[in-house]
Amino acid sequence: MRIDRIELLQVRLPLVHEFETSSHRKSYLEHVLVRVEDAGGAVGWGEVASPSGPFYAAETVETCWTIGSAYLAPALLGAEWEHPARASVAWEKVRGNEFAKAGFDMACWSLWSCAEGVPLAGALGGERRTVVAGVSLGIEPGVDALVEQVRRQVEAGYPRVKLKIAPGWDVEPVAAVRAEFPDLALHVDANGAYTEDEDHLVALRALDGAGLTMIEQPFAPRDLMASARLQAVLDTPVCLDESIVDGHDLETALAVGAGRVLNIKVSRMGGLTAAVAAHDLAREHGVPVWCGGMHEFGVGRAANVALSSLPGFVLPSDVSGSDKYYARDVVTPPIRADHGNVAVPWDTPGLGHDVDEDFVRAHAVRTHEGTR
Repeated sequence: MRIDRIELLQVRLPLVHEFETSSHRKSYLEHVLVRVEDAGGAVGWGEVASPSGPFYAAETVETCWTIGSAYLAPALLGAEWEHPARASVAWEKVRGNEFAKAGFDMACWSLWSCAEGVPLAGALGGERRTVVAGVSLGIEPGVDALVEQVRRQVEAGYPRVKLKIAPGWDVEPVAAVRAEFPDLALHVDANGAYTEDEDHLVALRALDGAGLTMIEQPFAPRDLMASARLQAVLDTPVCLDESIVDGHDLETALAVGAGRVLNIKVSRMGGLTAAVAAHDLAREHGVPVWCGGMHEFGVGRAANVALSSLPGFVLPSDVSGSDKYYARDVVTPPIRADHGNVAVPWDTPGLGHDVDEDFVRAHAVRTHEGTR
């Protein structure tokens, strides 16, 4: 297979509800969509779901745009490959920049699965017909507002809720949610906001009694030893997210006991190819995994749903209906959850959803095109 045309579109969509993490608050998102086309006119789509600022990771929309337009697109144009798992050979000399690479890798999988007439889930090795979805809630102005947000998601049928936490916003809000919803599958995500400062450790240890399914990424990405020390004194599993960029990171984390659960994000790991490899390695070691999200538009969300159909994804994934984040998405039909379950498209090749190109172009703040 050979790609003869690549188009990048930086698209901005407003969020239906502002979202705050330990680093910042956002009211809209800008992601870069990658449109690839082969010589016969077949089209595939990918999504670069990087944050706008360098808070979750070093990459931003701006860096991804530069790397994508100046290096990845020129490398992929005209390159020959038989399977999407081999497409990355075209850009193997580019170090890092996993978010940017993920969009191109995803587009290649989308194009190839469409050409082969198979659903993306099947191409990846998936099995499930439906995926259990959870939702992620940001930091709210107060505890009452948070409890109300949780109530809305529980009433919508979501079986798991993730709460963003930060030093000073942890024990009290979690206790309030747990008191209101004693049986809810609940976990927290710190996005690396804590250190081994004694006040921080006291708070993290206090969360151990809240019946959480996991404490996600308590420490900075490279501080695997701090995670290992914390995991050694907690009954609650520590989940690693930002710490795991590739298989080598996962092997190291497993060796030192830095966590017992893995969040696999397509964007963080450089694409579907790397995500499947991480799933296989984790499954080999008996580590349960789930698919994390970056508030993807419908393209990336559809890819996450397909990935979550693999057998090792045994925990609810962040693949909630797109209407939770966007009044209108970039794909049709939009991705919807029914009582916390999202259907995996098995009857349609590729992503299983059509990209609304008119809507995408109407919301694109800039574009870039490369041809062979």
